[in-house]
This record gives sequence, structure tokens and C-alpha cells, in this order.
Amino acid sequence: MATNLFRPQKFEDFEIIDGDGKVVGHVRVKPSGIHWAPSNSKMWYGVTLAEFAVFMQKEGRRKKK
Repeated sequence: MATNLFRPQKFEDFEIIDGDGKVVGHVRVKPSGIHWAPSNSKMWYGVTLAEFAVFMQKEGRRKKK
């Protein structure tokens, strides 16, 4: 007898909103990279996780866990 399993998600989407609650963009996190799209856009901009890690170490602010 086969065991039923939950299928893992292929990506996770998040909306970026401004102070008035208006959507200004979207972020999509995938196992292969991170993508961003402005509001009402059909085009996504993406980087690999390795490129994102280099960018964050160079440009990001240090935070406590």
C-alpha cells in the first residue's frame, strides 16, 4: 500500500506593501534563487542564491539573530 505524502511547495511568494497598504512589489523565494517583480509587472528579476549571498554580505546591514 502506498503512503500518502504532502508535496513541498516549489516557491514562496510575498507581497511588499507601503505604509498605506498598497502593493508595491512581490518577492518569490525558490530553492534556486530569489526573484522580485514590481507591482503590476509580468517580468521578474532574479538572482541565484550565491549571487544573493555575495550581495547581502557586501551591501546588507548586520543584524542580530
